[in-house]
Amino acid sequence: MNKKVVINNYEYEAMIIGTGQPAWLFMHGFMGSMAEYQDVQPKGTRIYLNLLGFGPSAQIVKPAQRFQWREQVNDLNELLNQLDIKKVNLVGYSMGARLALSYATVFPNRISKLVLESGTAGLATQRLRQQRIIADTKKAADVVKLGMQQFISEWEQLPLFNSQRLLPLVKQKFMHDQRVNQHSENVANSLYFFGTGAMPNFWGQLSFLHVPVTLITGVHDQKFTMINQRMSQQLPQVTWHQISHVGHNVHFEQTGTVTDILNNLATD
Repeated sequence: MNKKVVINNYEYEAMIIGTGQPAWLFMHGFMGSMAEYQDVQPKGTRIYLNLLGFGPSAQIVKPAQRFQWREQVNDLNELLNQLDIKKVNLVGYSMGARLALSYATVFPNRISKLVLESGTAGLATQRLRQQRIIADTKKAADVVKLGMQQFISEWEQLPLFNSQRLLPLVKQKFMHDQRVNQHSENVANSLYFFGTGAMPNFWGQLSFLHVPVTLITGVHDQKFTMINQRMSQQLPQVTWHQISHVGHNVHFEQTGTVTDILNNLATD
């Protein structure tokens, strides 16, 4: 079932599939959409969401400050209210994982299980955050200056996505089309206001997060393997899955493996 939920004059798009418990909410990564998670189909009620400003028919987000983390966290909470979901298994990948962790720090009582795929707790020092803000600001300017086609062509050459170039061409085309069909203004403003540099430093809060957390990373993603190793040492209730033969986007490269992990959580 396709569902549109209006929150603060923005129309969120979601797809709801399945019935019963648990309720899952899936949140995609930067320049993604709900379509990239829809082959991940654990038992229960699955809600696939286009995050603020993303998806092929997303409206321009005004004001651009709506992309700030607290605004998006409040939107998510209102989304759950409107869908009449009291507690949720929250699943986020990359940017979606950053948003999921942000939500968990504010509304932990609404989470049954938290699943962070290729996520981070932020940058630990002001110097690192400022460096990342400068880098994200440059990327945002490039989106506007170069246009989506050229920006995506350069984005897809990042080492983070090396393993995706080993996927079947039809899957590579799906991911490319998903990225290139985003609206450049929203992409730029997401980088400005919800890039990693704009994310708060949540490292000091991890030890106080008393919800069951599942971390998922790809073995070939060395950067996020190191980040999640550190996160696993600080979270009180944590399981960490390191998936062989894949990189950053684990659920896209190993859909069945991630589905199995979630189904095991559904029966806990």
